[in-house]
Amino acid sequence: MSRFTSTVRALADETPAERNRVVDLMRVFSILVVIFGHWLLAAVTVRDGELVPGHLISMAHWTHPLTWLLQVMPVFFFVGGYSNAKSWRSARAHGVRYGGWLRSRLRRLVLPVVPLLVVWGVGGWLLVGAGVDWQTLQMASQVAVVPTWFLATYVVIVAMAPVALAIWDRFGWWAVVTGAVLAGLTDIVSIGLGVELAGFLNYVLVWGVVHMLGFAWVDGRLDGRPRRGALVVGGVAGLLLLVTVGPFSVAMVGVGSDGITNSFPPRITLVFLGMFQAGLVLLAEPALNRLTQRIHVWRGVVAVSSQIMTLYLWHLTAMILVIGGSVSLADGFGLHMAPNTASWWISRPVWFLALAMVTVLLALVFARFERPGPDSRPEPSAWRPVITVVLTCFGLAMLAYRGIADSEGLHGLTLLAPIAGVMLGGVGGARLAGQLDRSASRTV
Repeated sequence: MSRFTSTVRALADETPAERNRVVDLMRVFSILVVIFGHWLLAAVTVRDGELVPGHLISMAHWTHPLTWLLQVMPVFFFVGGYSNAKSWRSARAHGVRYGGWLRSRLRRLVLPVVPLLVVWGVGGWLLVGAGVDWQTLQMASQVAVVPTWFLATYVVIVAMAPVALAIWDRFGWWAVVTGAVLAGLTDIVSIGLGVELAGFLNYVLVWGVVHMLGFAWVDGRLDGRPRRGALVVGGVAGLLLLVTVGPFSVAMVGVGSDGITNSFPPRITLVFLGMFQAGLVLLAEPALNRLTQRIHVWRGVVAVSSQIMTLYLWHLTAMILVIGGSVSLADGFGLHMAPNTASWWISRPVWFLALAMVTVLLALVFARFERPGPDSRPEPSAWRPVITVVLTCFGLAMLAYRGIADSEGLHGLTLLAPIAGVMLGGVGGARLAGQLDRSASRTV
């Protein structure tokens, strides 16, 4: 039995009875659904020797309503609100200040992205030197790093969590309502008045409201089936109103089709989607809790949770490697079938298996960055981890928007910004664990 397996068993067996295992389960579930969703939606084909990108959502409109269940990022932010509230309150109770608390959170969130940027930076430089055109490199890298939009947003939400929690403690549900109203007004300005940049404020407002629903959960403000059922009904009613009367698309993922996309930037629709999905999770909480009491299930959750950010960050790089290998080494083997046909759907399990195998191999190499060892350094001043937040979010947002290269060459400064943030903010520096340790069992 490997050291990793034995440590997972020990961690699972020693889980405190008061831990809400549903939070860990739903965090793992939401990220895995996103990973498989990205792989499914990538309808890539090879025609006449040329790689033709495609998106299943654009080809199969019957999938649009399914995104109300499969666009599960709201679940991640919802359970994140629960864990961040518990973590910050525990830190205050033990005399830990904001700088120490935020550095601890960022070590699990930001450190895993450093090897991704290094690999793509060095790999991009080598590919340019080998004669690969910048358009191909830009497209491939943009696909590979686009998941970092989520990480950048979540890092901001985590950094603001203590302030948001104080607002929740003071105003309760009025804070949630006010945030939702402001998100709606932002959409009016962005869509109705054509001020497109204003819409990006909703990265904080929309996801901040969904995150705050997690505060309500931890405080028992959503206890009881009537309240949880009302959350589901209210979420569905709001969604139906917005997509039928309003200008919003039924699909909850942005595909660049007609109408207003709901995810870039996030729209008020995602607030109601978050309500709907949070209500479903809470209604299922008793059954999910019983499921996680099964030791083999819980050990699986602990094992995946210890490397979930690594799997998320590398799963599209794995897809680029598989596609690139097929095109360059096997004449596009497996990529000649027309998307959304019977043969294409039948081949999806094989496609998933190939991508999962490459992703797991990458995780074996890079998951150590997600398992930092104990950090006994003195608490930093608050400004230091805040510097990490600013530089990381700037760099990741720009990379997700324009990739790592253009006609002028590699975006070196953009690639280096998150790495500089880790160094200047003191987030790195302590040792990395070579195997799973107790720090890996903490909630994100």
